[in-house]
Amino acid sequence: MNPKAEYMKKQQAMAVQLTAATGMQEVLKTNLGPKGTLKMLVNSSGQIKLTKDGNVLLHEMQIQHPTATLIARTATAQDDITGDGTTSTVLFIGELMKMAARYISEGVHPRLLTDGFELAKTESLRFLDEFAEPQEDIENDRELLYNVARTSLRTKLPEDLADHLTSMVTDAVLTVKRPGKPLDVLMIEQMEMITKDAMDSRLVRGLVMDHGTRHPDMPKSLKNCYILILNVSLEYEKSEANSTFVYSTAQERDELVAAERKFTDDKVRAIVDFKNFMCTPENGKNFVVINQKGIDPLSLDMLAKAGIMALRRAKRRNMERLSLACGGIPVNSVEDLTPDVLGFAGSVYEQTLGEDKFCFVEDVKNPFSCTLLLKGPNQQVVSQLKDAARDGIRAVKNALEDKKLVPGAGAFELAA
Repeated sequence: MNPKAEYMKKQQAMAVQLTAATGMQEVLKTNLGPKGTLKMLVNSSGQIKLTKDGNVLLHEMQIQHPTATLIARTATAQDDITGDGTTSTVLFIGELMKMAARYISEGVHPRLLTDGFELAKTESLRFLDEFAEPQEDIENDRELLYNVARTSLRTKLPEDLADHLTSMVTDAVLTVKRPGKPLDVLMIEQMEMITKDAMDSRLVRGLVMDHGTRHPDMPKSLKNCYILILNVSLEYEKSEANSTFVYSTAQERDELVAAERKFTDDKVRAIVDFKNFMCTPENGKNFVVINQKGIDPLSLDMLAKAGIMALRRAKRRNMERLSLACGGIPVNSVEDLTPDVLGFAGSVYEQTLGEDKFCFVEDVKNPFSCTLLLKGPNQQVVSQLKDAARDGIRAVKNALEDKKLVPGAGAFELAA
């Protein structure tokens, strides 16, 4: 046995567990609801975080007691599955433990209490199916979905900001919903911008990328654009195997360098020729290339001279979002360039904010991907918006998938 282990009797051990549960309840109970208070968290490096989101609190708090840790994990598991309800879970567990303490003090065995909890859980789940109100046409009822999201967000943000974000979140989920396919909320990009006021946040029915062009002569804003989504390297690459070039004269060296460069230049010329074929002075169309791989300075210069706006090293997750937003098909070889692979956007422009560049792809026809552009004067406000938006998105998603709603304000708890 561990000589440093603490030994305590049954009653003492039980009292410690109950204290842990009620302690967690005391910490979080002031968070609940629209009138809940913010908590200030200070980490070891002195950074401050203000939040009233139970999930963020439980993740950030350093909990030592094993029972309290178990309760925190239960609550965060609830958040992972449904997207909300962490504070309510902790308060409910704390209240159950308080009730259990009263019966245990009267001599009831803990095993009987746990069996009772299991029976109550089974009966509550059965009653929940009867109590929930079916909403078969919920997909077409934006007002109802708006109210669902607002119920979640008003507990986390000031009222005017919550209502503004609610409208954004509801429209975002309805945008990415595709008929007959599972709802994928990962197609909603959340982009942060440290600027102005939180009320300037908006929904972009398209995509916002956190990088811009890398050539000074490239156009910064284009209208009526064909979008070419590429996964082709347009830069000089070293060979995968160790290799050496052997030459005897300066002319031979120049020929070797030119041959190496020609491989990349041919791919760029194929793109430029394709652009000239698709974009004529008569149709007034422009051309944008978004590449997942690199584009070297010489290739960028060739594209800039052709009037093409090119972005390199786009994130992999954005490639799928781009094809859903603009309607294009990612291309893995310049030999596959046909009009069918192109997407379309009414407006593509670059915006510079301090040292950061953002590229906006907007005015797309039938977007199944969108971006929540979250703005705030500092990182603290933006983080709060991001946590709240996540919960709102999950609330709308759950309503669309379950097609059932439960009246709020404790109605279910009282009825059960």
